[in-house]
Amino acid sequence: MSETLVEPEEITLTPAAAERIKAQLSKRGSGIGLRVGVRKSGCSGYMYTMDYADEVDAEDDVFEGYGAKVVVNRKHMAVLKGTTLDFRSEGLNRMFRFENPHAKNSCGCGESFTV
Repeated sequence: MSETLVEPEEITLTPAAAERIKAQLSKRGSGIGLRVGVRKSGCSGYMYTMDYADEVDAEDDVFEGYGAKVVVNRKHMAVLKGTTLDFRSEGLNRMFRFENPHAKNSCGCGESFTV
């Protein structure tokens, strides 16, 4: 009997990403989480989108970790499922990072990727 690997159907948050989301929502004073998606753009095909989530629509999935929520429209899940969202400080730069198992290549500027 052979084993079949099943890809996770969820978005995972690291503790650092969750803390950043909660801090930004607190600073903003409203919102339920971070809305994440993708759009066709950039040198390589797709780029990530992020915005505040003020509501959850019928076609959204909500993922929670460490007390923070990420809202994703289901139409983006084919590209995003299994992604881990992290927040990192690198020198003077502080940014969200996506560890996406579907991203095969990214452009030199790091803003877009192919699947």
